[in-house]
Amino acid sequence: MAVQKSRKTPSRRGMRRSHDGLSKPTLSTDPVSGELHRRHHISQDGYYKGKKVIDDSDSDDS
Repeated sequence: MAVQKSRKTPSRRGMRRSHDGLSKPTLSTDPVSGELHRRHHISQDGYYKGKKVIDDSDSDDS
């Protein structure tokens, strides 16, 4: 069974945990609508890189 030889200090614990923090997602502004969206993702109204990629019309939902 693995058991540590001596107790680790709070400083060592903090240094180990220094890479565990989360960063906020990077946001971009859509050139057409000016809406904020995540990088490399489609905006809420269906635009990607200034082009409409998803139609708004709801066709064949039945």
